[in-house]
Amino acid sequence: MRSPLPASAIARAVVAALDAARAPKPGSVTVVLTDDAELTDLNAEHMGVDGPTDVLSFPMLEPETFRTSATNGRLTPTGQARRTHIGDIAISVERAIEQAEQGRGGHTGDVRWSPADELRLLVTHGTLHLCGWDHAEPADEAAMRALERRLLS
Repeated sequence: MRSPLPASAIARAVVAALDAARAPKPGSVTVVLTDDAELTDLNAEHMGVDGPTDVLSFPMLEPETFRTSATNGRLTPTGQARRTHIGDIAISVERAIEQAEQGRGGHTGDVRWSPADELRLLVTHGTLHLCGWDHAEPADEAAMRALERRLLS
């Protein structure tokens, strides 16, 4: 399935979310664009949940890294900054397109926008999860949604 969002726009969304979360620099994130079948398998294997989802994040760092980090990466013996792998994100492009086309986007289920906008939200959302953001508690959800809206505007 072809992505409705160019790779350059995906990269910009990742960078913006990493910057907002004060991620170590330089950092890397792997973004896998796939379909519902793969997200269903990953959801069952890693989350213990049957059925597809739109985005899953696999962080490599502890959430505290982002709350206290003012570092710009670790230095190698030659004095160059060593890249820190922040984590991996898997996104169902199929689900992003479907949610947008059916007016079920924006994580609230009632946003009508393009598949590209929905995919950009999922990239942003997944990246924030890599950086320790969560929405399990109402206050955390409000803060995360507010940051997403700011990053998407």
